[in-house]
Parts: sequence; structure tokens; C-alpha cells
Amino acid sequence: MKPGQREEISGAILDEESELTLGELCRACDIAAEEVLALVEEGVIEPRGRSRTRWRFSGICVRKVRRVYSLERDLGLNLAGAALALELLEEVERLQARLARLERERGRR
Repeated sequence: MKPGQREEISGAILDEESELTLGELCRACDIAAEEVLALVEEGVIEPRGRSRTRWRFSGICVRKVRRVYSLERDLGLNLAGAALALELLEEVERLQARLARLERERGRR
């Protein structure tokens, strides 16, 4: 890139309302469909829809999948261990958010 040039970054914002097909989730996370199936079986992510061809995943699934694979890679965990670690991390985040709300309410009194 030349001096003074700006690099343009593009992407999509994914949230609970976003829906991705199995193929889109695989591309977004750079994983094979078999790995997504293992994550579904482990309970890490939950598809909407009855058959695999109709599965839709929320945008939040992208974050979960990436976090699980980071835990596996960084901590050397297997899928079950990474799934449990993810569950515990999410619970800590929920508790921290609840504590922050309670502290804000307490500060208003």
C-alpha cells in the first residue's frame, strides 16, 4: 500500500438475527461441514430447521465456532473440553453483565 492510501475493510455484522446456511457458516469459519456436524452433536451450536439441507445458524454461531477452535488450538483441548470451557466462559460473561447491572442500579440509589 502506498503512503497516504487507506485500506478498505468490508464485512458483515452478524448477530442473533442473522441467518447463515451450513455452507455459509463453513466459509465464515473456514471449517468443513463435518466439523460443524461435530459441533452440533456436542451441543456447541444449535441449528434452526429439521434437515441438514434446511439448517440455518444464527450469527452468534460464528463467534462460538471460532472460540471453540481457539480454545482447542491455544489450550490443546479436545472438542468436548473446548465446548465445556466455552460454556463456562459464557456463564462468566453472563454473571459479569449481571453484576455490572446490579452495580449501576445500586449507584442510582
